[in-house]
Amino acid sequence: MKLKALLFAACGLAFALSARSATFANGADVSWVSQQESSGYAFYNSSSVKTDPFVLLKNLQVNAIRLRVWVNPSGGWNDGADVLYKAKRAAAQGQRILIDFHYSDSWADPGQQTKPAAWASHTLTQLNSDVYSHTYGILNYLKTNGITVSWVQVGNEINSGMLWPEGKTTSFSNLAGLINNGYSAAKAVYPNAQVILHLANGYDNAVFRWFFDGVKAAGAKWDVIGMSHYPPAADWASYNSKLSTNMWDMVARYAKPVMVTEVGMDWTQAATSKAMLSDLLTKTKALGANGLGVFYWEPQAYPGWQGYTMGALDASGKFTVALDPF
Repeated sequence: MKLKALLFAACGLAFALSARSATFANGADVSWVSQQESSGYAFYNSSSVKTDPFVLLKNLQVNAIRLRVWVNPSGGWNDGADVLYKAKRAAAQGQRILIDFHYSDSWADPGQQTKPAAWASHTLTQLNSDVYSHTYGILNYLKTNGITVSWVQVGNEINSGMLWPEGKTTSFSNLAGLINNGYSAAKAVYPNAQVILHLANGYDNAVFRWFFDGVKAAGAKWDVIGMSHYPPAADWASYNSKLSTNMWDMVARYAKPVMVTEVGMDWTQAATSKAMLSDLLTKTKALGANGLGVFYWEPQAYPGWQGYTMGALDASGKFTVALDPF
């Protein structure tokens, strides 16, 4: 009986570890992929055979895809139709989907949170309505076209707020209202989706404490704390350590799981990036059920595409060793 009990225990542990491995998000943000393909770029396997990039990523054990949404973007890239096109390709590979709302017509990050042109003259009351209707509209469009969304990111790198000036962190009350409209809209369409609040500089514990203390006191709702992480190649171990400390503190302080929603390093530093990512995965998984995943940012970006050099693709269109830890 004792042997049988030990065998059952071992099987249970193996099953638990297998389930954990299956649910942890080995992720990639590939929002540029349709624009790249439209510009004539293609992607290749190790034998130089042209291959669907979503298949290449699946073969690298990438099981989750992050896609950004802009409101009325120039050229249509990252609008609802473009996001649906990419989401269908991810879903066809069995990859879970994270939708990242920027609430802008273009890039939103700590240095720029420009209101969409169509919302530029709107009052705070109108902006709250805009956030709800835009979030609901995009997600409902995806849902009615057969897409399941696992995570919804309300705002992108919102260290200094969003929808400036009304949603700046100079008024956590205003910001919390905007966040809650995004949260409510997401839950109205996908009740089981987890809503992420995402900041840049995941190593900076002081900023994370200040921000999340502020929005919490103002009544903001969220399910997951998201972090960007772009450590310098020469000092990645120190930055990974600080990020890990911050992740543990966020879980303890707010009782919320964490996720690295962006990570990257220069494509020429592939071996260093591989070591960094391997260590990052270990540190994130050490949080157990509170470490939800890691997303590489635009790994399929060709070197220098739109000035970006921190992808994980070489000039021949093949993925480097940077993604091997997945």
